[in-house]
Amino acid sequence: MATLFIIGTPIGNLGDISFRAVECLKKSDLVACEDTRHTLKLLNHLGIRVKMLSCRSQNEEAAAKKIIAALDQGLTVAYTSDAGTPAISDPGAVLVRLAVDAGHEVIPIPGPSAFAAILSVAGGRDKTVVFEGFLSPKQGRRRSRLLELMSGKQAIVLYESPFRIVKLIKDIAEIDKARYICIGREMTKIHEEFIRGTAEDALFAFETKKIEQKGEFSVYIYGKIFN
Repeated sequence: MATLFIIGTPIGNLGDISFRAVECLKKSDLVACEDTRHTLKLLNHLGIRVKMLSCRSQNEEAAAKKIIAALDQGLTVAYTSDAGTPAISDPGAVLVRLAVDAGHEVIPIPGPSAFAAILSVAGGRDKTVVFEGFLSPKQGRRRSRLLELMSGKQAIVLYESPFRIVKLIKDIAEIDKARYICIGREMTKIHEEFIRGTAEDALFAFETKKIEQKGEFSVYIYGKIFN
């Protein structure tokens, strides 16, 4: 039985990678990753040279068979997504399931996650949080799901691209303009910034260009009852 390590990698700042993750990458016989070009930059930064294999959402099942073949040979394999922790709005879940089914050990190497990062600075006091990731790009479906999510008392964490972030915030404000939200942009990177306040405040910040529509966004929405 061989081991597949699922490794969390930086969401921006390369200094956030853990010592354990670095040691694991150094000892691995194969690094499977979402995008070899992206992960190669990290490996070069760490001075690590190792065989790589692409395993992205479009080819995950086929690539997983190659990874399992490597595990069957007794090789140690590490898997990373482009940023953050695999299988959280990233590929990885299919690979994990197939590796387990094949009788191999799957071990997590905890690391950065935009989900955990936004929760840690949102200032919320929710006991229950729903992680939804990316909503549908279609307005009708996006708004319908938002209505469903925001009708509950639980907090919500969403991810959004710079191309649809304003549409998302506008939808949130139209549903409940007084709802407290926290938006993180480019977290851990050079241009990192946060905006906290009501959905109406956040929409105004975007419309007046106080926050740029660039980079990746994480959005925390407080539960329906805000005390």
